[in-house]
Amino acid sequence: MRLLFLGDMVGKTGRTAVWDRLPGLISDLRLDFVIVNGENAAGGFGITEEIYLETINAGADVVTTGNHVWDQKEAVSFCERHDQFLRPANYPAGTPGRGSSVYYARNGARILVANVMGRVFMHPELDDPFKCAEGILAACPLKEQADAIVFDFHAEATSEKQCFGHFVDGRASFVVGTHTHVPTADHQILNGGTAYMSDAGMCGDYDSSLGMDKEEPLNRFISKMPKGRFEAATGPATICGVGVEISDRTGLAEKIAPLRLGARLSETIPQFWV
Repeated sequence: MRLLFLGDMVGKTGRTAVWDRLPGLISDLRLDFVIVNGENAAGGFGITEEIYLETINAGADVVTTGNHVWDQKEAVSFCERHDQFLRPANYPAGTPGRGSSVYYARNGARILVANVMGRVFMHPELDDPFKCAEGILAACPLKEQADAIVFDFHAEATSEKQCFGHFVDGRASFVVGTHTHVPTADHQILNGGTAYMSDAGMCGDYDSSLGMDKEEPLNRFISKMPKGRFEAATGPATICGVGVEISDRTGLAEKIAPLRLGARLSETIPQFWV
């Protein structure tokens, strides 16, 4: 099974790049399932229902989020209407929406996708992500209720991300980090067979500060005084993500490689899909 994960879409330039390229990628690479993190898609802060629907219409099977999930107030209501929209699963009981669900891939496989948020240097501090993941895995074990299991672990600290990967190793197909918007070079298959990458990067303008116009963040580092609001950068976008091949027999990963397409970073497509 071929699965593609695309990192945080940032602003108009990031989301439109994904919408433009994703249908061709699904066709050309014969993808079975696509997950896109959309929490920064609306001007860098949250996601609207219209943007969510455009992302699904472009071919995404699931849209995940993170700490910015509620930045657009309409998300509180529309999250209840759409099964393919996930907010972090470790929000307290009673929070609107869902944090995990089982979906069907194009090849008929059952894919459990879970969105979990870390706690180190993160706000708000949610419930224990490790305990949350344990409950998700117990309710839907790999190769019993799910043919593959994917975690979007939205977190700041690479140490927490790595420990989470080891925690679910052998019980999940793929753990991918989001939130820091910079693609890491540590894509690997862990000892138990779980594919892992600390951060998929972002889909946005890399002539920026994490997808935001660089002048105001730079000013605040230098002067410690705000001059204006953070605004999403508007230059040409680079799409960043990661591709994984998952065994139909075991539900564990067989191959993993980054995908990067666009303006500034060196372009790469997983060679096992070419």
